[in-house]
Amino acid sequence: MADKISASQRSRIMSRIKSKDTAPEIVVRKYLHGLGYRFRLHEKNLPGKPDIVLKKHRTAIQVRGCFWHKHGCKFSNSPKSNKSYWLPKLMKNKERDKKNDRRIKSLGWKLIVIWECKLSDKLKKNLIIN
Repeated sequence: MADKISASQRSRIMSRIKSKDTAPEIVVRKYLHGLGYRFRLHEKNLPGKPDIVLKKHRTAIQVRGCFWHKHGCKFSNSPKSNKSYWLPKLMKNKERDKKNDRRIKSLGWKLIVIWECKLSDKLKKNLIIN
């Protein structure tokens, strides 16, 4: 069984988790750039500030982490401690995603959602190293 960590240690760990420029997001950006696409990042004028915006194609791309957005895959397991905090928080994330996705589409934009677990290991390895 894993050793328990203190609340201050957990807080320090959680504070270092990024919401922008995550490894999966960078993989997708490098891939798109390599294909010749040019894009904007975190467009403030669109609901939810999509991770990548292809204005020319009216397409927004969200790169979502399976845990944080409750994907339902093997990587989106539920926290084992402090469930009264985490479960409502993660469900709010999921509801906010649905709301923002509907709003983006209602503005006439295409939306592509890329899940962290769907990025192939080969793609991640090649793009992160290069």
